[in-house]
Amino acid sequence: MPRIRTLALILAGGAGGRLELLTHSRAKPAVPFAGTHRLIDFPLSNCHNAQIDDVWVSQQFNPVSLTDHLANGRPWDLDRTSGGLLHLHPREGNDDRTGFQQGTADVLWRNAELIREFRAEALVVVSADAVYKLDYGALVEEHREAGKAVTMVTTEVDPDEAGRYGVVQTSGGDVREYVYKPDEPRGNLVSNEVFVFSPDPVLNALDEIAEREDELKDLGHELLPRLVDQGQVREHRFDGFWRDVGTIPAYWACHQELVEDEPPIDLDDPAWPILTRAIANRASAHLRAGASIESSLIAPGATVAGTVERSVLGRGVLVESGAVVRESVLLPGSIVRSGTVVERAILDDAVEIGSDSRIGEAGGEIAVIGQRATIEAGTTLASGARFPDVE
Repeated sequence: MPRIRTLALILAGGAGGRLELLTHSRAKPAVPFAGTHRLIDFPLSNCHNAQIDDVWVSQQFNPVSLTDHLANGRPWDLDRTSGGLLHLHPREGNDDRTGFQQGTADVLWRNAELIREFRAEALVVVSADAVYKLDYGALVEEHREAGKAVTMVTTEVDPDEAGRYGVVQTSGGDVREYVYKPDEPRGNLVSNEVFVFSPDPVLNALDEIAEREDELKDLGHELLPRLVDQGQVREHRFDGFWRDVGTIPAYWACHQELVEDEPPIDLDDPAWPILTRAIANRASAHLRAGASIESSLIAPGATVAGTVERSVLGRGVLVESGAVVRESVLLPGSIVRSGTVVERAILDDAVEIGSDSRIGEAGGEIAVIGQRATIEAGTTLASGARFPDVE
């Protein structure tokens, strides 16, 4: 069977406000993850492993850190003479599709002519704030065989969380109802923001909606309900490991899953590796005499002389002798001085916690310290604290 001409579009332009301080000065897909990776590495690696080599990344909010990470796309084999990685930014021009994007549907509409010129047979559209492995290539094959306008990947979530997503009702593989972020969800089967579109019917529908609406918003507001009503949407039920890490509690909880003796996802699986860009060449982690480490991930370049339990330490992190880090996530370059206890907390890049301080507490809500912040010696920040307190 001939290979299907496929274009992948990664939606990476949202503000990511639910991650609070972690996205104050960086794009959500550029948020570090698991000590060595960034969130956008998951969709990019899924594309690489599925042999999809035309990948566009739509950027808008705080794009510099993300652009720096993506570089020329080499870690994902996207540095090609023809095709490969393309950055999509808001633009000024001489047509009505210029300007800032107002949502995910608006992204597709503003770039519709570029997509049409590419002449893709299948358009894979994904977000970049979830942790999972999925063969987009197999998904595209299923989509072609089904002959629908949309294949929507669905998964079950905690019923209390269902209202954050598009909630679906299905029958015989078809999506019969789609309600976007309902106040009272009818079930916990949701769209996990991975789609395969047949470009022509979807882009034509967007054009029709744009003619009568002042602005296009997200895919779930009008486009998907319309196509569901027309019987043009099928589901692909995904029962593997999938975690939306777009909130502080979810981001922290996913890291806690990674430090289990048998974590539910292997980022270094040779059969489906999660690739990333090595921003700096770092030596092996250094565990000094007296260090105590239990059920943790320690990235290259980190130095530990104190106690680390059920935590994830990024590149270049320093935990001094006499310091204790428990159930926490320390992003690259963070420093915890002697005598300090950090518990159930997230420290962003290059944070320094002065000696004899206390950050967070056992069993409490997650405390977050923002990028490059310095906490003076002897400071106590309670459970759920945010520093600095940025509006």
